[in-house]
Amino acid sequence: MVLVDDQPLLDRFLRQSDFLDCFSFPAQQYARLYHLEAGEYIVEEGVQPAFLYYLVAGRAKLYMTLPNGKVSLIDFFRAPCFVGEMELIGVQRSSRAVQALCGCYCLALPVEECRERLLGDPRFLRRLCVYLGGKNVRTVLSLSQNKGFPLENRLAHFLLLAAPDGWYAEKHTHAAEYLGVSYRHLLYVLADFVSRGYLKKEGGGYLLTDRAALVSLAQGLEPPEGG
Repeated sequence: MVLVDDQPLLDRFLRQSDFLDCFSFPAQQYARLYHLEAGEYIVEEGVQPAFLYYLVAGRAKLYMTLPNGKVSLIDFFRAPCFVGEMELIGVQRSSRAVQALCGCYCLALPVEECRERLLGDPRFLRRLCVYLGGKNVRTVLSLSQNKGFPLENRLAHFLLLAAPDGWYAEKHTHAAEYLGVSYRHLLYVLADFVSRGYLKKEGGGYLLTDRAALVSLAQGLEPPEGG
């Protein structure tokens, strides 16, 4: 993650996003802009974030490592959305990993300097309540859809979430757990997608070769974070 020393670009993201509308204090005085490449971490697992981030471009995934060493995918985010809000309000002491899936830009407020203002700001807290409520609704929808939709629909949706740049390389074990299916069932449907021309297997992953077909299959499933 790189701090972007480009005031015009920072000003552009502040102007084009709704970031400043989230606060009743002059947040632009504290705002910084960070850029991440795919695979870099917005928040590292187990490390308390020093900033409250607001993803303004790109997509990311949230995951945690279980006590038995297995990695569990939890969710996918796309701009615009907060990152690090749970640690800020103190309900999550152990941070989950948030990793960029493609090139991302984040606006950021330093927690040490802004904590009192953030936690005493009714406009921000109201915005945060609405945001967290939306995340809860999405979680309920996702659980319902895991029961109500066939795997081919859910896998198409998952591929679109996990491969915003058209290249899919999630580990099969992680994907199978996220989708609530067996490893074997997942491989069967992936092979079926390859045979239909939706995917092309290359190296350690898959190229999304027919995005329109995947979008059609994913119709009716909830959108990722941010819309």
